[in-house]
Amino acid sequence: MAGQSSSTSTATNIMLAIHEKKTTSLDLYRPLRNYISMFYSEREAQNLEDDLQTVKQYRSDLERQPDPSPTSRRDLLQKYFKALCLIETRFPISPDSDHINTVTFVWYDAFKQKQKASQQNIHLEKAAVLFNLGAVYSQMGLSFDRATVEGRRQAIHAFIAAAGSFAFLRDNAATKASMGTSTTVDLSVECVGMLERLMLAQAQECVFENTIAKGSTPGVCAKISRQVGLYYEEALAALNVASLKDHFDKGWIAHVQLKAALFYAEACYRYSLELHEKEEIAEEIARLKSGSSTLAEVKKSSRGAAAQILDAINKLEANINRNLDRAVKENDRVYLMRVPSPSSLPPLPAFSMVKIMPMNEVLDASKEKMFASLVPDSSAKALSRYTEMVDDIIRTQAEKLQQGSELTRVRLKEMDLPDSILSLEGNFTLPTDLKEDVEAVQISGGPAGLEAELQQLMDLRRVNHELLVQTEELLQKEATEDAQFRSQFGTRWTRPQSSTLTKNLQDRLNRFAANLKQAADSDARIERSVRDHSALMSILDRRPIESALPTLARPIMSLDANEDAIVGALKQSLRQLETLGAQRAGLEDMLKEMKRKDDVLPKLMTSTGSYEDLFRKEIAKYDPIREDIAQNIEAQEQLLLQIQAQNEEFSAVFNLEDYKASREKCYKQIQAAIAKYREIKENINEGLKFYVTLQDAITNIKQQCSDFVMTRNIQCREMIEDVQRQMAGLSFQDRKNTGSYSYPAVNQPHQTPRSSSQPPLDPQNVPHPHSQTSYYQPHEQSAMPAYAHPPSPYTTPQQPPPYHIPPAPGAPYPPPQVQQPTSQEYGQPAYPGWRGPYYNAHGQQSGSLPRPPYTIPGPYPPHQGYYKQ
Repeated sequence: MAGQSSSTSTATNIMLAIHEKKTTSLDLYRPLRNYISMFYSEREAQNLEDDLQTVKQYRSDLERQPDPSPTSRRDLLQKYFKALCLIETRFPISPDSDHINTVTFVWYDAFKQKQKASQQNIHLEKAAVLFNLGAVYSQMGLSFDRATVEGRRQAIHAFIAAAGSFAFLRDNAATKASMGTSTTVDLSVECVGMLERLMLAQAQECVFENTIAKGSTPGVCAKISRQVGLYYEEALAALNVASLKDHFDKGWIAHVQLKAALFYAEACYRYSLELHEKEEIAEEIARLKSGSSTLAEVKKSSRGAAAQILDAINKLEANINRNLDRAVKENDRVYLMRVPSPSSLPPLPAFSMVKIMPMNEVLDASKEKMFASLVPDSSAKALSRYTEMVDDIIRTQAEKLQQGSELTRVRLKEMDLPDSILSLEGNFTLPTDLKEDVEAVQISGGPAGLEAELQQLMDLRRVNHELLVQTEELLQKEATEDAQFRSQFGTRWTRPQSSTLTKNLQDRLNRFAANLKQAADSDARIERSVRDHSALMSILDRRPIESALPTLARPIMSLDANEDAIVGALKQSLRQLETLGAQRAGLEDMLKEMKRKDDVLPKLMTSTGSYEDLFRKEIAKYDPIREDIAQNIEAQEQLLLQIQAQNEEFSAVFNLEDYKASREKCYKQIQAAIAKYREIKENINEGLKFYVTLQDAITNIKQQCSDFVMTRNIQCREMIEDVQRQMAGLSFQDRKNTGSYSYPAVNQPHQTPRSSSQPPLDPQNVPHPHSQTSYYQPHEQSAMPAYAHPPSPYTTPQQPPPYHIPPAPGAPYPPPQVQQPTSQEYGQPAYPGWRGPYYNAHGQQSGSLPRPPYTIPGPYPPHQGYYKQ
C-alpha cells in the first residue's frame, strides 16, 4: 500500500497511496427494471431502457476495470456515485418484501482483503464508491513528477481531492454504511478521518517541496514544514486508536510516525536558521536540541520504516547537530546567554497552505437527467410543501416592497414633492389627467380653431338656404307656366292645378325654411358664446400649457441667505429616496428571478436525509435578500422623516402655502376653460351634423321636385297637342290606347269616362321621364315630425312612430325630418297596382328607418338652453 513517486531526488519524496476496494459481480439491471414495470408501467420501463443500461455498464466497468488509468477510474466512480444517488431516492433496496430485496452488495476491506461486508442497502455501495474515489485520487497524486513545479502543483490538487473524497465519505455515508450487520473497518468514521489527515499531510508536504525549490526564507519554510508535521501527527493519533491500531500494517504506522518527527525536526532546523540571523542564540540552541532529541527518539522505534526516510532523518540530524555545536560554542564565548529548556518554548508557528477540496458540487446529482420521469409520491408532496414556503416568502416580501413604494408616493404627495422643487426651478407640470385633457383640446384645434368651425357652420347654412331657394323656384316656375296655359286654354286645360299637387312639397319646404331660421338663431348663440368666453378659453392656447402656471419665487428679503442650502439638502434627500426606490425595484426583480431558478426537485430526488434539513438549507438562500428588503424599508422610513423636516423649513422660507393656493386657482381656471370649450365644441358638432343631415333632406326633396316638374312638362306638351287637335276639330276616336287627359276635381272621386284613363302624377311617385304610360296622380305623404314645428293644419294628424325620440329640451338645433310612407289625401286615387320608380320604390314601412345620425346623444350630458350664460 506504500508507493514511491517517480522522483527520488530526496528521501522525503516517499509517500503513501491507497488501493481500491474490491467487489463481486452484481446485476442491477433486472431488479430495477422489474420494479419499474411493477410499480409504474411496462411502457415506463421501456422508456427508461437507456438509463438502466447505463447503470448496468457503470457497475460492470467498476468490477472489471477495462481502463485502469486513474483519470478514467475517477470519471467512472463520479458518474456511478451520481447514478446511485438517483437510484436511492427512486428504488427502495432492502430485505422488505415490497422493496427490491434481491440485490446484495459485497465489498472487501482495502487493508485486510480477507474481510468483507455484504448488505442489502445502497449505503454500502455508495460508501465503497466514495472510498475508491479517494483512493484513485491518492494514486493520481503519487503518479505525478514532483521534481517539477507543474508536477508538484498537480500532486497537491490530487491529494486535496483525495482528502475531500474521504471527508465527504465521513460526513455523508460512513455512518450509514457502518450501521449494517456486516461492515469493514476501512469504511468506519475513524479510518476515513485518518486517511483525510494523511492526504492533507502529503499535500502540504508537496507545498514544502515547492517552497524549498523556490528558495524561500527559513521562516516561511519553518511554518510550512511545521504544518506538515502537524497533519502527520493527527494521522498518527488516529492510527493509534484501538479500532485501527491492529488493522494497519506496521510499515504504515512507522511511516507516519517518522514523517511526523522528521517535519517537526525540519521546522526546528529552519526556525533556528532564522533565529541565528537575529542573533537569538539561546532559543536557537533550545530549538536545535528539541529537534535533535525528537529524531533520536523516533529512530529507536523505526522498525519497518523505509530506508530512504531513515537516511533523510540521519542527514537532518547531522545538520542539526553541526549547527547546535556551533551555536553552543558561540554562546559560551560571546553571548553567555541562559538556554531555556525545550519544554518552556512556545509552539513553533505553522501555516497551512492546503485545505480539503469540497466535493458537494463534483458529486451533485441534482442536475442529472437519469430516471427523471420517476417521481415518488413523497418527493412530489415535499416539492409542493417547499413551493408553498417559497411562495409565502415571495408574497410577503413583495408586499413589503409595494407598501414601501406606496408609502413614499403618498407621503411625497402630502408634502407636494417634488412638484414644489420643480416649480422653483421652472420645471412646471400639470396633474396627469388635467394635462391629458389640455392636450386633447389642443390636438382638436383649441379655442383658436373655433372660428374656422363657426365659418364652416355659416357655409353649410348658406348651402342649405341656396338649395331650398332653388327648389322653391322650380315649383314656382312650374306653377306659373301651368297658370299661363290654364288662362290661355280655359276649360280645355283639364289637368289639376300645380298648387293642389305640390301642397305636401310646399309644406315640407316651409318646415325646412323654419328649421333653417331656428338653426341660424342657434348659430348666433354659439358665436356669442365664443366671443363672451374667448378670454377664459385663451389659456388653452398657451404652448406649453405649463407657461400659464404661477411661479414659485425666492423670497425678496432673506436674513441668513441660506435658501440654496435648504433647497440643496432637500434635493439631495429626494435623490437618496429615488435611489432606494430603484433598489426596491431591483430587489423585486431579484426575488422573481430567484423563484424562477429555484428548482429544488432534483435535490429532493437525490436527498437522503431529512426533508426539513433540506428545506432549511434551501430557504436560507432567501435570507440575504430578505435582510436587504428590511434594511431598505428602514432606511426609507428614516429618510422620509428627514425629508419631512427639511420640507417644513423649505415651505416656511419660500411661502409655499400662497404658491399652492395660486396654483390651485390656475388649475380650476384651466378646468373651467376645458369644460366651456367642450360645451361649445359639442354644440358646433351638433350644428354640423344638423346641417349635413338637412342638406341631404333638401337634396332629396329637390330631386323629387325636379322629377315632378319634368313629368309635368311632358304632360303639358302632350295636353297642348290634344287641345290644339280639339280646337282644329280633329277626331280622337283613334287614340284608345293613349289614355284620356280628363282630370277630376280636387278631392272628388276619379271618373273614368274612357276605357283606359291614366292615374295623375304624384310628386313622390314620379314615373321615369321616358315612360308614357301614366299621368300624374298625387300620393299623400304622412306628415313627419317637423324641425321643432307643429304639423300642418292641412294634413291629418298622426301619432309619432314608436321609435321616435323627441329632441332634448333646449337643443340648439331642431331634429331634421325623417321621410315616412305616404297616404292618399288629395282625392285622386292612384292607378291600381301602379308605383312610381323614384322615392317609393323600396316601400319602407313605418318604424323601419334607422335613427338619423344627428339624434345620437353626444359624449357630454345635454344642457338646458343653447349655452349657459
